[in-house]
Order: sequence, then C-alpha cells, then structure tokens
Amino acid sequence: MNAPTDRDLILRAKRGDAEAYSEIVTRHQTGVFNVCYRILHNRNDAEDLTQETFMRAYNRLNTFDIEREFAPWIKRVAANLCLNHIESQKVTLELDDERDEDKSANPSQQVEVKERSEQIRQALSSLPANYRLVVELRHYQEMSYDEIANELKIPLSDVKSHLFRARKLLAEKLYAPD
Repeated sequence: MNAPTDRDLILRAKRGDAEAYSEIVTRHQTGVFNVCYRILHNRNDAEDLTQETFMRAYNRLNTFDIEREFAPWIKRVAANLCLNHIESQKVTLELDDERDEDKSANPSQQVEVKERSEQIRQALSSLPANYRLVVELRHYQEMSYDEIANELKIPLSDVKSHLFRARKLLAEKLYAPD
C-alpha cells in the first residue's frame, strides 16, 4: 500500500484524525524548523516557533486550500510567525552557535566568522519584513520568482523590486565604510 499523500492526511486531519496530523508534522517538521532557524538564527526560538507553526496551522486547517501544496503553505506560516516574533522582540538576535562551534578552526578565524555572521544577521533583521521574507524564500527556500509571487500573492514585479531593494540595503549595511 502506498503512503497517504499530504492531501489525504489533511482531509483526515480536518475530520479530526489526530494521527493524520501527526504524520503531517513528522513529514514537514525539518523543513519548517529550517525556515525558522534561517530567519531567527537561534535554535531555541526556532524550535519554539516550529511548534507554534504546527499548532497555528492545525487551528487553521479549515482555511487551507486543499488544491495547493502543503509544504509552501506551512513554510509561509512559519516565516510569518518568525517575522512577527522578530518585530515583537525589537532586539538584536544573539548567535546560538556556541554548541556548534568548530573547535578545530583557529581562534581568529572563529572570531571573524562569528563577527561576519552577526553583521549579516543584524543587516537582515534590520530589513523591512516584506524584504526579509522575499530574501528568505529566494535564497534559503530556493523558490523561483514566480513561486514567490504566487506564494505571497503579489505581482512578479514586486518580488523583483523587493529583492533588488533588499540586496541594495544589505550591501549598503554590509559594505559601508566604517
């Protein structure tokens, strides 16, 4: 017997089948976590918002268009929650890479990498939410311009202009003379 499709599982979950929704979570939790982590750069926050994404999605399954793919929808929910989280925090996010540091790299390289990562994260977090979202979808989710336009329900020209402006702002922030 073939494994049920996401569509089958969602239909069952809409009828109250908790096991079906549990299978959906299992299938998509890694992708959702990756979206959250790429936006937040903090493992604990990413784990919390991954869980919140699936709770929010479950409560809103009735709004999901069954004719669409589930993965882009759930990732969009995650991205929006993360962007809202950043906006509500109004603080610079800290690196949570102490556990993940490569102990074999020389200390000055570690410092350089950490400083550059912090600069990039600060520059990204300073962008307007709509610019951050298109950067996330294009560069981290590797979506095409057309896919982004469809997902965000905005014209293709807006996707292109948002990316252009976001990249310009990032370049100004990252390469401005001190």
